[in-house]
Amino acid sequence: MKKILAILLVLIFMGEINAQQSPGKDHSELNINCKTCHTCDVPTKDEPCLVVCPREKIATIYQKPEQTPELIVIDQLKDRYNPVYFSHKIHAQMSIMSGGCENCHHYNTSGPILKCNNCHQSSRQREDISIPDLKGAYHRQCMDCHREWSHETGCNTCHSPINDLKESEKNDFKKQLKGKDHPPVTEPTKIVYETNFEGGKLVTFYYDDHINNFKLKCNQCHARESCTRCHDVNHISSDKLILVKEKKSLEEHHKKCFNCHKENDCAKCHLDKQLEPFNHKQRTGWALNKPHSYLSCVSCHGSKQPYKKLDNQCVSCHKGWKKENFKHSVTGLRLDKIHSELSCEDCHTGKDYSVKPGCNGCHENYVYPNQKPGRLVGK
Repeated sequence: MKKILAILLVLIFMGEINAQQSPGKDHSELNINCKTCHTCDVPTKDEPCLVVCPREKIATIYQKPEQTPELIVIDQLKDRYNPVYFSHKIHAQMSIMSGGCENCHHYNTSGPILKCNNCHQSSRQREDISIPDLKGAYHRQCMDCHREWSHETGCNTCHSPINDLKESEKNDFKKQLKGKDHPPVTEPTKIVYETNFEGGKLVTFYYDDHINNFKLKCNQCHARESCTRCHDVNHISSDKLILVKEKKSLEEHHKKCFNCHKENDCAKCHLDKQLEPFNHKQRTGWALNKPHSYLSCVSCHGSKQPYKKLDNQCVSCHKGWKKENFKHSVTGLRLDKIHSELSCEDCHTGKDYSVKPGCNGCHENYVYPNQKPGRLVGK
């Protein structure tokens, strides 16, 4: 019975929307179905299961938070409510942690930065209901985060009736936001997760490895991350943040890590001791010296996970390299005239470039790098 009532409520609710947005047409005439707007089979008024607003990731305009407007006044409903003072700079500072400008400006492909009403119509009576109207766009952008941390959904959370505020109080709102910045978020050096996994209870995460060594971007893991991580009112007591353990399924706990580690055995991360930072030489036998130290992992291993294993033959990556077209100076050592005429195998036995080159083929008692076949680049 509850399920039938829920369906009836949805049909009534959808009928009201349809009457407002597309007069004379019902959903059957608009070439859409329930899944166009809803992610679950039985949406209700309390849980409509609305699809996430599309993010095409085609924004090419990026500005630093300090280059953006500090305060934006939203007053489209000034006949009913006082203006909403939106602290754009603070939100821009927060957006850096989870995707940047495109979190909101998701269709802005070229300058100048477009306003929401360039795409979202203020009228609810519109032919294309696949694009939310302006009110819907504002609410869907703002309400998810604010509802999560305050657990309130009332209009007065953001809107105050037009007669409730004096002019002096409006100015106070502006003063509170003027010059205000989001507190800086420090980057952790190392995080050690304690788990209940019997095969190994400790998982060690090194931030520097993933960002600087593996060249990942913050939003690859933190895209659209919940604001409640820091802002949930239930996690704050006497102005002090209380960290709480979230109850998540096995899949939810591993979702971000599985983007790269899906094919890895559990024992790669779950151990009974803390892991040391990633060392390419110790882990693979290949020391990343110039110019390889500047490359991202995908430059050599490709973007597919797990990474493909490589041998130590330069020609595995550098197809077509020969003595005649290879500039040895890129290794940091410029060969003198005599040695530049030799073949690679004369110094690198078996073309094994993972070990020090040998001089014994031509010289007695010569040991590299004590004796060098040329000079170091830049010296």
